[in-house]
Amino acid sequence: MSTAIEFNNISKLYRLGLVSTGTLSHDLKRWWTMNIKREEDPYLKIGSVNDRSKAADSEYVWALKDIDFKVEQGDVVGIIGKNGAGKSTLLKILSKITAPTTGTIKAKGRIGSLLEVGTGFHPEMTGRENIYMNGAILGMNKAEITLKLDEIVDFSGCERYIDTPVKRYSSGMVVRLGFAVAAHLDPEILVVDEVLAVGDADFQKKAIGKMQDVSRGEGRTVLFVSHNMASVQRLCHKGVLLANGQISFMGNISDTIHNYLSTQIIQSEYINKNPQVTDKLNLLWAKVSPSKGDAFYNDTPIDVSFRVRINENIGSLVIGFNLYSSFQHPLARADYNDIDGKTSLGIGEYEFRFQIPAHILSEGDYTIVMDVAEKNVKNYAGNDTVLSFKVNINEDSNINAFSENIDIKSSIVRGLWLVDYNKIH
Repeated sequence: MSTAIEFNNISKLYRLGLVSTGTLSHDLKRWWTMNIKREEDPYLKIGSVNDRSKAADSEYVWALKDIDFKVEQGDVVGIIGKNGAGKSTLLKILSKITAPTTGTIKAKGRIGSLLEVGTGFHPEMTGRENIYMNGAILGMNKAEITLKLDEIVDFSGCERYIDTPVKRYSSGMVVRLGFAVAAHLDPEILVVDEVLAVGDADFQKKAIGKMQDVSRGEGRTVLFVSHNMASVQRLCHKGVLLANGQISFMGNISDTIHNYLSTQIIQSEYINKNPQVTDKLNLLWAKVSPSKGDAFYNDTPIDVSFRVRINENIGSLVIGFNLYSSFQHPLARADYNDIDGKTSLGIGEYEFRFQIPAHILSEGDYTIVMDVAEKNVKNYAGNDTVLSFKVNINEDSNINAFSENIDIKSSIVRGLWLVDYNKIH
């Protein structure tokens, strides 16, 4: 099997808050050293490690440092890590959006990139015109794009709006069309960065299936960045874990995910210290706690409480959470409208209380991902709203989790996890 991508000593240096070195004398010194003396950039050696949790001890920071690895043709590689670890920077260098400070990348074939919502789209052009423009950027001629056009439009689900300017598309529609173009115009290497989080569940499932077809059936290479470990594990078979701009671990995807999750700090409470008043929705705080005592046990109910502020009338309101296992496999979902089937609430602040029954969860680590959204448009709960907890076995309990007399599926469908919700003001 041949090598599709080779990263050789890739590093990227930034000066905090500035594009250049910040002073004319520094800029002249850099230019003189690099262009006249043909020596290394004098500011490469003074950067600090990219650790966003600590105060800077230098004006320069390494977003990436000494990245070396190879990707074989047909590999599907998941690149994971915390926010700010350098994942997106690495893909932007690969896609030639930015240049590395040091090192080189060797890639065989055309690269199709989907890095941000609407990347490469012109808002004044129609969806159809943007398909042709993106195809041309990828090196396709008009005849090749026309041959794939119907398939792209059908996959995106935007047929009704294909001749409408993209500026009138929702963010979800833009992602659908952008992914459809990148996946169908035959790039040898497909680069996808987190954008699937904007799409609805059906589209995410279809997109994952397409990437699997592209890699397995057509032998193309995929680099996939996501915080959804279930999607990463389902799609990828190799993984790269980045931490503070450096490779922390490489190996099969299960081991990579395990290494990543083992470093996560348990966060049982979230407080939004700066809610954006311009947003339609705000998640103000959220908390997961045992209904009694200080530790989570398998024979004790678990309370999930949170408060939301609704700033505008929303017709399709989503307020709830998803429960995941330690490997981010989805286990259950609970919503505010499980019982009454409502799709909207009035403007104001609401407090919600849910309870996960006893004897439902076995021993292990779990995460709760908050979902406060306008359906199929935008989730207003950020990545840092994820709550986590560890369930322990109560040695005095003789009842096993997932007992046969407990129907976990029916309890979720009936909305039995919802205790109540009230308008505060």
